[in-house]
Amino acid sequence: MSIYLDNNATTRVDSEVLQAMLPFFADQFGNPSSMHDIGAAAGAAMKTARQQLQALIGAKFDHEIIFTSGGTESNNTAILSALDVMPERSEIVTSAVEHPAVLTLCGHLEKTRGIKVHRIPVDQHGRLDLDAYRAALTHRVAIVSIMWANNETGTIFPVARLSEMAKNVGAIFHTDAVPAIGKLPVDLKSTAIDMLSLSGHKFHGPKGVGALYIKSGVPFHALIMGGHQQRNRRAGTENTPGIVGLGKAAELALWRMDEEITWVKSLRDRLEEGLLKRIPKTFVTGDPLARLPNTTNVVFEGIGSEAVQFLLNRHGIACASGSACSSGSSRQSHVLEAMNPDAAALGAVRFSFSHFSREEDVDQVLEVIPGIVMKLRGSFPFSAGGERRRIDNSAAAAR
Repeated sequence: MSIYLDNNATTRVDSEVLQAMLPFFADQFGNPSSMHDIGAAAGAAMKTARQQLQALIGAKFDHEIIFTSGGTESNNTAILSALDVMPERSEIVTSAVEHPAVLTLCGHLEKTRGIKVHRIPVDQHGRLDLDAYRAALTHRVAIVSIMWANNETGTIFPVARLSEMAKNVGAIFHTDAVPAIGKLPVDLKSTAIDMLSLSGHKFHGPKGVGALYIKSGVPFHALIMGGHQQRNRRAGTENTPGIVGLGKAAELALWRMDEEITWVKSLRDRLEEGLLKRIPKTFVTGDPLARLPNTTNVVFEGIGSEAVQFLLNRHGIACASGSACSSGSSRQSHVLEAMNPDAAALGAVRFSFSHFSREEDVDQVLEVIPGIVMKLRGSFPFSAGGERRRIDNSAAAAR
């Protein structure tokens, strides 16, 4: 029996999402831009999907949403658009722990266009250095791009507050919300956020489809040009089946939000408590008070994370040793490096849950993993009273 605990990499497509998509591969195959009835049916389905997504993220208007191929395209579009519409500004503010879809683009812009990039550091829990952030905000900044929550540790950033600070200097504020959408309540109407990226496959929708929210009135320059689709903001024939699936996934995510925050979180906490109790010299990374309810990132001192992941996989347990977009390389996690270089040298194992996860999955992991850690450490089990490192709740509470 396989146990899938790598939902921050991708999620299983919900059966209701699949059923919603199927007609648009065959019976309702029309081009949404066509004027005839077959095309109009596809166009109406896209309109519904836009409204479903609007409800999930709390957008004021459905036309504030454009459909893309996923989070990477949305992130690239937001950043490049801001630089194009404000050519008098040549600086970007981001964090040191952003997804490679943001950091790689920023590095490219530094080298090729001379853009100055401020990479704001984080503390040992992955929390943004607000003093450094405040100091970086000047009228030279075109865009601030800060993720809503970190995909490796689950640490949540105060994006509503950060967006207000960015607006004070006239910068566009963008958030990569790919890890957070479907896991946290979002109401963009109550924030100063200008742009938001999301991706369907992170909340039980299909791969290859996402969206970029652009607040009404925010200046925008299209990345992909050609036809007049999506109000000239993203050219190309729309992926109607994928968009329909994205909309249905958004509808289901909104309906299941309470389950995500309660049931899924209880599974995460059950795993964390069991690991800390059973395995000495183990600790959880990230903000203990503000993390995604489905995510835990665990360091087992003295051993590398890839070895743990490999042996868990042999037991039919799927997890991750970092971002799926950077796994497979020998580079250590840039997120852990920014938080704690000592932990980064070891790496961490990320377990991420969904509403498909079960208590039996957690119990199986807890049964298997102590032996794996003991084997890799090459020693006998620690005594019950052995040293354990837990989350520093007192430090977090003192913030």
